[in-house]
Amino acid sequence: MTIDQLRSRAGQEIGVSSWREITQQRIDDFARVTGDDQWIHIDCERARRESPYGATIAHGFLTVSLLPVLIREAVALRARMSINYGFNRLRFTGAVPAGSRVRARFTLNSLKDVEGGVEIAWGVVVEVEGREKPALVAEWLGRAYA
Repeated sequence: MTIDQLRSRAGQEIGVSSWREITQQRIDDFARVTGDDQWIHIDCERARRESPYGATIAHGFLTVSLLPVLIREAVALRARMSINYGFNRLRFTGAVPAGSRVRARFTLNSLKDVEGGVEIAWGVVVEVEGREKPALVAEWLGRAYA
């Protein structure tokens, strides 16, 4: 999809990624890289005993960090370069237990011209398979340059 093809789709869901498993290994790797080694993420036994989720859970920022790969899969936008521009809104609305699967839905909230390209506001919902409540709801900003 080109930027010009995207222009007329404001308010529409543009794509849905496939399901991705959030393994304990992925959670442990993220903890190691970021230094966020809180027990609720990495101590399986303690999480089984003490966590309200009964298992370890993914970091909220791990879920956020998956957005670039999920959007590339869900929205095949042809652009010379795309950059992350931030968020207008970001909420972690539900936990992602280790071993669960997530996917993302992307809706084009708006598209506006900026110097040399466009700024795209994506409505994002990250779902957890088998759960009604999403893990993440956001308005994510990106810039794309043709």
